[in-house]
Amino acid sequence: MGQSSSRSRPRSAKPAVISPWTSDSDEPDDIISDKDDTISGNDYTLNLPDECLACIFQSLSSGDRKRSALVCRRWLRIEGQSRHRLSLNAKSELTSDIPKLFSRFDTVTKLALKCDRRSVSIGDDALILISLMCRNLTRLKLRACRAITDDGMAVFARNCNSLRKFSCGFCSFGAKGMNALLDNCESLEELSVKRLSGVTDGVGAEPIGPGKAAGALKVICLKDLKNGQCFGPLIIGSKNLRSLKLFRCSADWDNLLVVIANRITGLLELHLEKLQVSDLGLSAISNCVNLEILHLVKIPECTNAGLMAVAEKCKLIRKLHIDGWKTNRISDDGLISIATHCPNLQELVLIGVNPTRLSLEKLATHCQNLERLALCGSDTVGDAEISCIAAKCIALKKLCIKSCPVSDHGMEALAGGCPNLVKVKFKRCRGVTSEAADWLRASRGSLAVNLDAMEPEIQDVSASEQEASGIGIPQTDGQTRGFNIAASSSSWRPMSFKARLGLLRGRSLVASTLRRWSSFGGSSRNNLERS
Repeated sequence: MGQSSSRSRPRSAKPAVISPWTSDSDEPDDIISDKDDTISGNDYTLNLPDECLACIFQSLSSGDRKRSALVCRRWLRIEGQSRHRLSLNAKSELTSDIPKLFSRFDTVTKLALKCDRRSVSIGDDALILISLMCRNLTRLKLRACRAITDDGMAVFARNCNSLRKFSCGFCSFGAKGMNALLDNCESLEELSVKRLSGVTDGVGAEPIGPGKAAGALKVICLKDLKNGQCFGPLIIGSKNLRSLKLFRCSADWDNLLVVIANRITGLLELHLEKLQVSDLGLSAISNCVNLEILHLVKIPECTNAGLMAVAEKCKLIRKLHIDGWKTNRISDDGLISIATHCPNLQELVLIGVNPTRLSLEKLATHCQNLERLALCGSDTVGDAEISCIAAKCIALKKLCIKSCPVSDHGMEALAGGCPNLVKVKFKRCRGVTSEAADWLRASRGSLAVNLDAMEPEIQDVSASEQEASGIGIPQTDGQTRGFNIAASSSSWRPMSFKARLGLLRGRSLVASTLRRWSSFGGSSRNNLERS
């Protein structure tokens, strides 16, 4: 419909076309003008309003949209005017193309500028030019745009003051640029900052926020910051904050979490990963009584006491992720408190935590809405615990077991339990075989069973030498002493490339050794015969 090619359609000597990247005088010959379409009489889209074509383009994939824009001038214009999201390679060479780009894409509201960290990025001039041509921007993402400074951010913030979401990573501007953004963009709702090198640490560090955006901010995410606590005024001043995510930010966060919990009582989601937080900060979080999602990842100073304090007051928790880092500071006591006080729990992920049948039975009994359960790297989760889950977790829909001492008996228990189970995944569980997975799959036809077995070990040379010398290696259940045969959920998984390479390498080494020995033996026999 409306598509044409150079082989099937006649063209005028000088077709009037428009390229998305160049001026009118540099247009490629692949685009057909509206006049050509009218002459040929095949363009049925001429009767469709521009709005209808725009809706059609918005339902296409990115590649199809680009190809459709090359059909004719009208399609090129409508496709450009209906594109609201744009992602550009933000190298310094982009600066000269900005006027042409945004003359065509003049309705862009979501823009991503990403540069290779080894290349020179666009600078303040390019960012300011974009802000002048795209005043309706609502989302901006900057990645590795190190040439942008505080001055460029200040001008951009004044021109694009309707921004709602801002994300930056591996950039070099500092507190002044961030404060300019917060002071001018009153509608800012989401802020994500990662590795902002311009934010200095130390006593003289300039605080960030709260600014005019504090009243609208709902999501704050800070990652890999040397001085993440300089965002403290912004976090504390964001009264309507609903989600706070802190990843790998240095310094002690206990005191700041105490202030945050006292000021922001409407917090619904909290992520803490690799932070210096103790039970003091974790207990302060209990003041956020509306908390529904809590992630505690690799925070070794948090113990059962802090988790129990949260459980007793935050009774609306629906999702709980704990990575105990195998410190054994969070165990049955904390999990039993969660089971007792958080009946709305729907998703539980435990990594490096060692729950026993006692806590799992409590969770299954009291948390009747538990639908998703993941147990990873737990030394205490065996067949008895899986049997308990199968018998008690009635609402469970998805189960993931990884690196736990579970055998085929535990998998067999799932055949008659968890009536609502839709998907089960066993990963790196040495005792689970592909035969048990096939049996469970056959027993419950609607159940998706995913088995990711252990990777085979590379066969050593000694085993190859024994095989080559005629010494038999006993085989038991598809395993040999030198290497294991791995099985996947759907079919037998062949040996990995590294294992095959190691096996061939061992065989070639043995073969070359035997040849050397045979040549040595032959020469010795010749010498003996001569003597």
